[in-house]
Amino acid sequence: MEKILEVNDLAVSFHTFAGEVKAVRGVNFHVNKGETLAIVGESGSGKSVTTQSIMRLIPMPPGEFVNGSILFQGEDLVKKTNKQMEKIRGKEIGMVFQDPMTSLNPTMKVGHQIMEGLIKHQKLSKEEAKKEAINLLDMVGIPMAESRVNQYPHEFSGGMRQRVVIAIALASKPKLLIADEPTTALDVTIQAQILELLKDLQKKIDTSIIFITHDLGVVANVADRVAVMYAGQIVEMGTVDEIFYNPKHPYTWGLLGSMPSLDSKSDELYAIPGSPPNLVNPPIGDAFAPRNEFAMKIDFELEPPMFKVSDTHYAKTWLLHENAPKIEPPLAIQSRMKKFQEKAAKKAGEKR
Repeated sequence: MEKILEVNDLAVSFHTFAGEVKAVRGVNFHVNKGETLAIVGESGSGKSVTTQSIMRLIPMPPGEFVNGSILFQGEDLVKKTNKQMEKIRGKEIGMVFQDPMTSLNPTMKVGHQIMEGLIKHQKLSKEEAKKEAINLLDMVGIPMAESRVNQYPHEFSGGMRQRVVIAIALASKPKLLIADEPTTALDVTIQAQILELLKDLQKKIDTSIIFITHDLGVVANVADRVAVMYAGQIVEMGTVDEIFYNPKHPYTWGLLGSMPSLDSKSDELYAIPGSPPNLVNPPIGDAFAPRNEFAMKIDFELEPPMFKVSDTHYAKTWLLHENAPKIEPPLAIQSRMKKFQEKAAKKAGEKR
């Protein structure tokens, strides 16, 4: 498959009064044309820093590209000037942020905010841009688009505002769309609608998507592949089926086990013990070792490499070493994983 984006050995730091925060540490991944890659992990795992680095939105200073490259259609974005990036942002790469109220200008009509990108990147006249803005609002599911194009953000509900933000991001039909936790601030019903909308729009405009979330359950029906991030590194990467049906990293087990389930007979929810490490002084060895009940002596001494599980599945854990003991996820986690798998199988059957 054709790769539209390749991130190679990316390292990003922030220089603070407390010292150098190594926010992203040697990240590697790619995005194929027309696919959705989900990046999941707890807050502070480096997801947003990674994607904002792609858009070159990291303020420098205090931020700094320490190492690596970001190849978009073969060109290294790290080496681009701000002037060159202005031609790429919005036109080639679009972004949907978490909170639509901070993404939209409260003093401008939503139609004008959509029209800005159309006029700048596609060189449309005001009349043509307004017509296209109405089409975009209609495409993202906003009723009575012709009249609502003249309304202000405060006149829309939270879900509708997020649809407007998506319309702005898609105005120039970008080849890559980055969605940074676009459903976190929305209730579950609206969340499902936005996820369905993104899937539908992806087919219509043939774009690739990077979907950022801390909720592994959200990506099940959206993503083609999943990258699990922890402490600034990708610790597991695979197709959706591989991550949900055959996870190999204890951190992925923990994320799956901590997903709430309405049909669970027990009120007990699995919680990953401890908290993420301080990246001013990253731990020696496996960063997840202090929180890993299956940690071995080597986990505290040497950082594990990425072990190959299949051609598409890799995990950064010493448990995959040939000399490591064979360990299965805890029963509580297996139970939740089984429930999820049953739901996924049922949904797949309904689609057929």
